[in-house]
Amino acid sequence: MSKSVTADRLPTGIVGLDIILNGGLPKNRLHLIEGNPGTGKTTLGLQFLMAGLRNGESGLYITLSESREELEAVAASHNWSIENIEIQDLTGSGESLRDGTQYTVFHPSEVELDETTRAILAEVERVNPDRIVFDSLSEMRMLASDSLRFRRQILALKQYFLSRNCTVLLLDDRTSNAPDHQLESIAHGVISLEYVPVDYGRQRHAMRVVKMRGVKFQSGFHDFNIETGGIALFPRLSPDQKVDPQHGDLETGRPDLDELIGSLHRGTSTMLIGPAGVGKSTLAMMYANAAAERGERVAVYLFDEGTETLLKRTEALGVDIRKHVDSGRIMLRQIQLAELTPGELSYLVSREVEEMGASVVIIDSVNGYMMATPQERFLTMQFHELLAYLNRNGVISILIIGQYGLVGSMQTPIDMSYLADSVVLLRYFEAEGTVRQAISMLKKRTGRHERTIREYQITEGGLALGEPLHDFHGVLTGVPTFTGSAEILMDQGEDDQ
Repeated sequence: MSKSVTADRLPTGIVGLDIILNGGLPKNRLHLIEGNPGTGKTTLGLQFLMAGLRNGESGLYITLSESREELEAVAASHNWSIENIEIQDLTGSGESLRDGTQYTVFHPSEVELDETTRAILAEVERVNPDRIVFDSLSEMRMLASDSLRFRRQILALKQYFLSRNCTVLLLDDRTSNAPDHQLESIAHGVISLEYVPVDYGRQRHAMRVVKMRGVKFQSGFHDFNIETGGIALFPRLSPDQKVDPQHGDLETGRPDLDELIGSLHRGTSTMLIGPAGVGKSTLAMMYANAAAERGERVAVYLFDEGTETLLKRTEALGVDIRKHVDSGRIMLRQIQLAELTPGELSYLVSREVEEMGASVVIIDSVNGYMMATPQERFLTMQFHELLAYLNRNGVISILIIGQYGLVGSMQTPIDMSYLADSVVLLRYFEAEGTVRQAISMLKKRTGRHERTIREYQITEGGLALGEPLHDFHGVLTGVPTFTGSAEILMDQGEDDQ
């Protein structure tokens, strides 16, 4: 996902957008930025001009819809200074022309349009800018009064701007009665900003490159946020991305557990499934600790448990990951429910893999992720895309899925087992009047593993396994029942969980 800026491209100031466009917007062209009011068009335009200033390019913001004071307020909200950007404020143009009775030959709109056009051309001649933002076309459309005159005017402005080697962004707020496809045909590129409907949580946005002549771009919708500092765009994962794995297979370091599960191979995904409190997170942290101990970087995304709670709990178990968190080998990121989009999560993961070299990614849990994105209809498809990306890049991914219910038949909220290369099943079972825990390897596509069911206890250092158990009934129904001899069961010590 590295940015590749070529001589005929201009960086937009939005890293994610430059990635989608493979370097930036084509230079000396006219581009249409369309979207409903409030989708971030003005922010994008200012960000584009700010990027030009950093490259030593001059910029001009022509505004017919927002005053200079309003633009300065938008810039201040992002901690920007736009004093070096030329602003032509035409919001008051035509004030003296509003009385149509002053004109007996020409319609007032014709006079206003001509006056506005002359003012724009004069300012362009004076500033001689490299980048221009025109805000907005809806006002120009009203001045033109009819679609034919408007189209001719935009074509004339396009030829004029291009003759002066300007790269122009035209902002359109879609206030016309119908989509202006003629305008889209005039522009070299069209970028659409959209609201994403949500039932709960903050407002969400998506960006789509509708067209970009002569440019290979990443199509489809990409999530973005409007934050302090501008637009942050999160490109969807590309099938072309690949990072060569630098490490070998992963084990917990506990011989009995590794004999049961087998090694986790690079480029594979493992799901840990079981009810609440059965030890899924503990097992995941054992893998995280083992990877960090040999110098690997691990990225852990927590939806259900706070970072400090996890650190205290693992410390009590003797799986001390705090030192690795402090050293940066383990990255713990607490995810706030209803505040994250699927695209943002995928982008965060990709940055950890490609920029920070993470070789193990843990999502705890898929249930929390589902709650964070309750309105998403394509959750399985998004996870498929994420896992495929991690597999291509040689990353070991561990997904934790909590089943509903502590007793009786267990229900899995979403069936993603077919996506995983390995599935580890953790269960409660009853024997001799006590509640115990059992673990088994339900599925493994690569490598060897045991097919037995083993009792385990959560003790100092993580999961401690007992001997294989054979006399079970109802293993796959939810709560297996042990009917064999109690002599083979593990001694019940004090629970360290």
